[in-house]
Order: sequence, then structure tokens, then C-alpha cells
Amino acid sequence: MATPSILWFFLFLIVFSSFSLHTSADSPRRFIECLTKHSTNSESISQFIFTPANASYNPILQLTLQNLRFNNSETRKPLVIITPVDESQIQSVIYCARQTNMNIRIRGGGHDFEGVSYTASVPFIMVDMINFDRVNIDLKSRTAWVQPGLSLGQLYYKISQTSDVLAFPAGLWSTVGITGFLGGGGYGMMKRKYGLAADNTLDARIMDFNGKIHDRKSMGEDLFWAIRGGDPASFCVVLEWKIKLVPVPKLVTYFAVLRTLEQNGSSLFQKWQTIAPNVFPRDLDVRVVVDTITTSSSAREDKKTVRFVFQSLYLGKIDTLLPIMQEHFPELGLRREDCLETSWIQTAPLFSNFTVGTDPKILLNKTAIPRPFAKIKSSFAAQPISLEGLNGIWDLWLKQPVQTMLIQYTPFGGRMNEFSESALPFPHRPGVLYMINMAVTTAGDAERANLKWINDLFKYYTPFVIKNPRTSYVNYRDADLGTGSKTYEEASIWGKKYYKNNFDRLVKIKSVVDPQNFFNHKQSIPLLY
Repeated sequence: MATPSILWFFLFLIVFSSFSLHTSADSPRRFIECLTKHSTNSESISQFIFTPANASYNPILQLTLQNLRFNNSETRKPLVIITPVDESQIQSVIYCARQTNMNIRIRGGGHDFEGVSYTASVPFIMVDMINFDRVNIDLKSRTAWVQPGLSLGQLYYKISQTSDVLAFPAGLWSTVGITGFLGGGGYGMMKRKYGLAADNTLDARIMDFNGKIHDRKSMGEDLFWAIRGGDPASFCVVLEWKIKLVPVPKLVTYFAVLRTLEQNGSSLFQKWQTIAPNVFPRDLDVRVVVDTITTSSSAREDKKTVRFVFQSLYLGKIDTLLPIMQEHFPELGLRREDCLETSWIQTAPLFSNFTVGTDPKILLNKTAIPRPFAKIKSSFAAQPISLEGLNGIWDLWLKQPVQTMLIQYTPFGGRMNEFSESALPFPHRPGVLYMINMAVTTAGDAERANLKWINDLFKYYTPFVIKNPRTSYVNYRDADLGTGSKTYEEASIWGKKYYKNNFDRLVKIKSVVDPQNFFNHKQSIPLLY
């Protein structure tokens, strides 16, 4: 009697027998036949193949589809989803995708804001790396090997179970995937102390378009440079990263102080612009999250006001933090009772908007954070914005009739200033005061108004941010900057905005390591010719 797995495979063949075979790119049936034929264990691989005919297809597709803006009938879905459990299966996928002329997309955490890991304008296969989630920590060398299906929260929690004085300087949101994060450079609340996550990445294991596996030595320094900030999805499949763990005190301090326009919020922000990047010690990172609320203290008829949340991680205790704040930012009025002195891992849930006292085990849950319908944009400031200019921003907030999401202002400086623009593909370091990240919801009736609003806000910032080119952060991918990667000229429109002059080096590397442009998407690094 045939096993269930074999019966499952034959079901695929029956389902896809009705597909047109005009071209190999339109034939998932041929791809599945090839995959089964060229897998070391055809019965095993069939357990990790999912098509729209399979009941598990939609749950798997939805699991890490992080931006619900692409969860609609108009968005093209993958013809086949593969959830490999070993590297040989990925090799088979690459071989068969090439043989059948199928496009592939590689999904890790799925947080790309334009959905490039799970959408495409052409028929495609999606390889979901969710089963690649192992961590191997070496306390003696203070390093760890981590697989690409791991989330930042999972990594943080697993480090904490091994050591209470080691951490990794990565991002805030616990559900973000490690590879997409490192692939854009990756910043977090310890960047001013330790730099980007990519600065603390020591090695990697990748698979090229031929299915060959390389480490840092065999891939070469050019490609290793490119995948740490230059979008690895343009070059290869990442199988594993080797990261450097950094020391943290047993006790750190967290605070989140709320102020409104009526509480002198605009003047506080004006001062924050210079002291947060260039005056505060490197152990202190204070970012500002801005949104709108309604309050009885507002003099407006609609009772709306702008709220400023000064949120901080300090690598030390309250007793040393308070004098620093009193010396450099007494206007904020930070008090001891505003502060929480705790372990580093206890602060991690707070930056994912969980409440104080939340069990850090929540970090293991990849679906714990609600998924938005979102559009996002970013810019970088090298000069403080005047109080007049800031008030114009807040006026735009208050004119918006529908509740928007937020703006995040992230200070740089410290260790970030010690890297040249070309140290990694991420060029936004020397002289950058802070990054501006603006986001709006795009659900329902609010979509059109909110998209117009964020475009108006982005335009308003033009005199105040870095220009020529107007720079943006690739991990806050924005299709409005331009799409298309068929030619250098086409891709330069958006590529120079993400990478500045590093774009040309990325193109040269791409042309050498992936000359057939096998790894591609709408904002992938193009070939030179």
C-alpha cells in the first residue's frame, strides 16, 4: 500500500495536470516533478511542499505575512510553498527552479514592508525558512551561529537562558526575522554603544545560484560585505550567521516618559535632537516615538494633541542615569519612579510594546505582535530641525482626521560615527543625527487619506533631511522610491537612495556572484550589464 506522503505527491500531479504548459515558468507541476526526482528522499520532500490545493497552504502563507496590506485577492500568491528542513532540500529547490525557469522568493521573518519575500509580479515559488531556527551559543568565544528562520525575540531569549551578561545589539520588535534584519544592516537600542547588528556579524554560510555552499572564506570579502546591509536576497540564500555577543550589565535601566504639546513637548524634542546623538554617553540611548491622542488638557475643539514618548535603554543603574539626565536634559524632568531597573532580557518585551512585567517567554512567540496594514517611509537628518519646522510637522499630525500610526526618531552618534560610509552597504553613519521612520495604517476607508497624508509629510521633511540623494533605510523598504531591477539605470533611481555610492559596488558584486540574476525582486540589486 502507498504511504500517505506518496499519495500526497500523486495528488499534486493530478491537481497540476490541468495547468497550461505553454512555458516552464507557468508550470508548478514540472517544478514539483523535478523536485521529487532530484531530492535525496522524495518521500520526505513531499511533506514540505504546499500548493493551493493543500489545506496547509493558506495557514503557512499567512503565518509570517507581516504586512496585511498584501493579504488580498489582487496580490499574486506563490504557486508552491516549500518549507525545507535541511540544506539539501534548498539545493534541490534552486536546481529545479533553474531547470523549470521559475522565480523564487526566500522568506524569513516576512517583515519586508513591501512584501518582496512573499509577493511577485510573475509566477513564483516561495521558500519559507521557518524550520531553520536553531541557535548554537559558544560562551567561551562569546559567539553564536544562528539560522535564518529565527526571530530576534527567539534569539534574545535563548541568549538569556545561557548568560545574563551577554546580548546581541539588534532590533526592537521581537518577531522580526534575523536574516532580513542583518541583511539591511540592523539597528537597535545598543547601536550607539556597539554599532549595527551587521557590524557584529563575523561569518555566514550561504548557498549560491548553483546550490554551492560557502562560508566567509570561500565566498570572499566582497560578498560577505554585500550581504551585511546590501540585501542578501539579491545574492544568495543565507543558511546561517555567526554573530558576536556583546557584554551587558546584569542590571540595566529602562524608562518611557510621556509628554504632550501642552507639556512643552515640541521644545523638549528640539533639544533632544542634539543631545541624544552627540552629548549623551554611549551607554544611553533615548529615542522618541510621536503619535496623536485626545486629552481634556488640549485647547483644541477636537481635544487632539501630539504625544511624545521619550523611551530609553541605559546600560547601567538608575543611580548613575539620573545625574546624566539632570546634567544634560533636566527639562525632561526624569524621576526615579519613572525608571525600571531590571535585567536586559526583561526590557526586550517593552520595546515590542508589551507591558512592564511581561514574561520574556513572549519573545518566543512569532505571532504575538499584531500585524498591521501599513505603509512606511524613512529619512535621515544631519541638522536639527528648527522649532518652526517642528511645529509644522505637528500641525500636519493634528490635521489628519484619521488616527495614524506613529513617527519614530532614532538617534545615531556614538559608535555609529566611527564607521565610514563604505564600511558596510549601510551608508547612513558619519554626521547623521537621527533617523526618521514614519508609518500609517492602510486598512479600510482610511487608506487613501492616510497614504496622501504620509506622502505630504514625506514631502514636508524635504528641506530638513539629507538630500542629493534623499536617503532612506532599505529595511524600511518603500516602493514609492522606484521599482525595477532589470537595468543599472532603472535600479539606480531607488538604489542610490538606500545605499548612496555603495550601490555601485553592490552592482559589481552582484554581476560576479549571480550573473544570471537568479536572485531577484522588484528592488533587488541589478546586473551591471
